[in-house]
Amino acid sequence: MRNRRKKPLDLTGLTIPTHIAIIMDGNGRWARRRGLPRQAGHRAGAENLRRIINACVEFGVKVLTIYAFSTENWGRPEKEVRGLMKIFARVLDQELDDLHRQGVCLHHLGDLTGVDPALQEKVRRALELTKNNDRLILNVAFNYGGRAEILHAVRQMLADGISPDELTEELFSSYLFTAGLPDPDLVIRTSGELRISNFLIWQAAYAEYYPTPQLWPDFSREDLYEAIVAYNQRERRFGLVPEEN
Repeated sequence: MRNRRKKPLDLTGLTIPTHIAIIMDGNGRWARRRGLPRQAGHRAGAENLRRIINACVEFGVKVLTIYAFSTENWGRPEKEVRGLMKIFARVLDQELDDLHRQGVCLHHLGDLTGVDPALQEKVRRALELTKNNDRLILNVAFNYGGRAEILHAVRQMLADGISPDELTEELFSSYLFTAGLPDPDLVIRTSGELRISNFLIWQAAYAEYYPTPQLWPDFSREDLYEAIVAYNQRERRFGLVPEEN
């Protein structure tokens, strides 16, 4: 990943969110506005991911979660789904070694069932290669849905014989795909949409949401910085209110 000369950004005094999650929306609209096929938008979106990962490393973000492919996305046209799978495979082939050198630890959220065996193997190889890296944890939500994740956790707890009296929020969280990781502090959605789209339903209960009109392929390092600035202007209450004097 080659870095172009970057404009200096002042992080002085800013609290950097430990965990940022991004709903990467707008690839199709980006392509349509340019008279290009949707696949061109997906390729541009994959290219932009490289820049945002670099920015997160630069800013000191510890965990980045990206919504790459939802359980509902299988319902898209077959040609588009095939194209997306090819892009995922190509990104792993082209970027894995560089991500590893940067100290990025890849973590998969979701279910690989139904995914092409060759792509499954690429994912497993990437997870194994980067498992000991600790500069940035990159959670890739691939074939992921928040409701499916909760059902998966419940099934696992039932299989383990967990009784109702034992169940706590902490125990439940330990059965989620994000077990052992901090909940997201900031959830960014590009393209101006205001939906959570079945993304990190449990984990993002108290996250700060930041919608931006920028389409994902245009979402830049500077846009990420502005999201962090906006995050610092929020008062995080977690359902509480300050005591009155």
